[in-house]
Amino acid sequence: MSGNDNTENTRDVAASFAASLEKSSSSNLNQHIVIPNEDTLSARDLALFRDPVLHTERLDAIRKKKGYIIDMDGVIYHGSNLLPGAKEFVEFLEKNNKKYLFLTNNSAPTPRELQQKLNRLGIDVTEDHFFTSGQATAYFLHSQMPEGGTVYVIGEPGLAYALYDKGFFMNDHNPDYVVLGESAVYNFEKLTKAVQLVQQGAKLISTNLDVETLDSKGRKIPATGAFTACVELVTKTKAFFCGKPSALIMRYASRVLGLSRRETCIIGDRMDTDIVAGISSEIDPVLVLSGVTEMSDLNLFAYHPFVILGGVYEIPNDDDKNKLSETELEEASRRASFL
Repeated sequence: MSGNDNTENTRDVAASFAASLEKSSSSNLNQHIVIPNEDTLSARDLALFRDPVLHTERLDAIRKKKGYIIDMDGVIYHGSNLLPGAKEFVEFLEKNNKKYLFLTNNSAPTPRELQQKLNRLGIDVTEDHFFTSGQATAYFLHSQMPEGGTVYVIGEPGLAYALYDKGFFMNDHNPDYVVLGESAVYNFEKLTKAVQLVQQGAKLISTNLDVETLDSKGRKIPATGAFTACVELVTKTKAFFCGKPSALIMRYASRVLGLSRRETCIIGDRMDTDIVAGISSEIDPVLVLSGVTEMSDLNLFAYHPFVILGGVYEIPNDDDKNKLSETELEEASRRASFL
């Protein structure tokens, strides 16, 4: 998408599209929804969205999953507004004793801050249901240096707290790692410091490689990946990144859930991060059309999601066959421990 205004308009259209789909009867399986440029889409993608047999079978398979890894922006909310069916979806997960984790590439907030945001929007969940790229980065560094170490960080409190929790302390003189995350305080002085420390031997780590994000007015602004590229170009090194679409963060998320990849799915609105993360980690990826990716974008990618939904509102139902017992969850956790 091009143009600042077009970016926000597209996201608004996506949210409106999701709302219009919710109003459709579940019995027609989106068959009567008019899709722009439908004749350019592959038969496979159309079937994943509204084929009476394939869509239904795969949606039922998702409902029977034991674990859910869920993106937030574009899936649960858009800005400060809940998306259609989001609250009902979380209620479905709770009622059926599912395990779930909200996963975000944003390293800036702490899990508690994310919990508080959802609470303000009317969804009450505990903070252990959230996992960020900042936490994934801390997990990775701990795996490399279990005894802890030192870091020079450009980022927000969520990233710093995650690193502290794993035994890594701030050092702007001779750190083991330079860690780059989301921040509004990037400037020439900080980037120069990062470059100099990497040249002195510090390893370069990035919480994610997202090159752009949106400000509060929907305008594109540079993100962590753009600043990481700057340091890479000057130092002629390559950063190791921990967020989506890396399979690493998916592995950590599965470990937090205590489930195997076959018993888990990932739900997201971006083909280039959420869906490819699921594919690369062999976790069934569910694309929702309530965020960034539109049906007309699907031809740009060489892979397909497991199923395509108008939004998470399609998932909840009252069938008791989706409910998990504590015994089933315990058995699933035991199976996962051997993987």
